[in-house]
Amino acid sequence: MRAKIDWPEAIRPLVKKYKGKKHPLEYGNVYQLIVMVVLSARSTDSYINSVAPKFFADFPDITSLDGVAPAALFPYFAGITNFANKAKWLTAIAGEIKTNDHIPLSLEQLTHLPGIGRKSANVILREAGAPPEGIIVDVHVLRVAPRLGIVKTLDAGKMEEQLMKILPAKEWDAGMAMSFHGREICSPKPKCDSCLMNKVCLYYSRLKK
Repeated sequence: MRAKIDWPEAIRPLVKKYKGKKHPLEYGNVYQLIVMVVLSARSTDSYINSVAPKFFADFPDITSLDGVAPAALFPYFAGITNFANKAKWLTAIAGEIKTNDHIPLSLEQLTHLPGIGRKSANVILREAGAPPEGIIVDVHVLRVAPRLGIVKTLDAGKMEEQLMKILPAKEWDAGMAMSFHGREICSPKPKCDSCLMNKVCLYYSRLKK
């Protein structure tokens, strides 16, 4: 029988390791961050980083995007999954916000914008330096959290809800920490022997049996 883990305490080394580390999307301001977060859904961060500079050279702020027909953005986004809808969402966001100064920084306001769900909003809040209102649950967290044993569900919404109950708000950056951990250590083929979480990890404890 596995001993009960004090997760608020056990997760701290992971949160500390990645504290303040910038998201892999190479944005320069919150406008660029929003655009890149919307574009990155079901696409890789590295690909979005490669196509974004040309787009931002031609559309440097939200005002320059306001009133633009979505089809005018298709050439910039043609290799991105679901690019047509993403172009519609971004032009709609620009039409609603109008200027960079009016970019909202609350979870409720961000999730009311087209193409932005809770995960995206949580990323935007973190990177903008706003207080966390939730926990980032991306594809990496969906793999890492159940492996650790902190949660069992594979549903992103339920996972965030459970993590928010288990961890105090001061540890809510654990979501991004687990995301980085999943990219670097706890990949589909995990590097368990070099993992700082292996002493409390359910997956590793089963490997040793």
